Amino acid sequence: MSIKDKMKQRGMELMGDPRVLKLMQNEQFMKAMMTAVQVPGKVNTFTTEQAERFARMARVPTLQEHKDLKRQVKNLKSDVDRLKKRLEALEPAD
Repeated sequence: MSIKDKMKQRGMELMGDPRVLKLMQNEQFMKAMMTAVQVPGKVNTFTTEQAERFARMARVPTLQEHKDLKRQVKNLKSDVDRLKKRLEALEPAD
């Protein structure tokens, strides 16, 4: 049995415990739990914002900006190829 399965099984056992059910009805406890659950997301958002801020200060493109630029270059290359083909079609043969 994997750790994940064991954790699920233990969680289900705990949910059946009357003490846990009483605790889940406590508004203060639930607020604390919701805050604890939100912490990883808030930390991730904070670090991402700080990395972007640092990148701007260092004048280095962020990963998203790099992806956007690559996409633009790819689109421009396809536009150039398309225009070259149109130009070749319009030019008379020698």
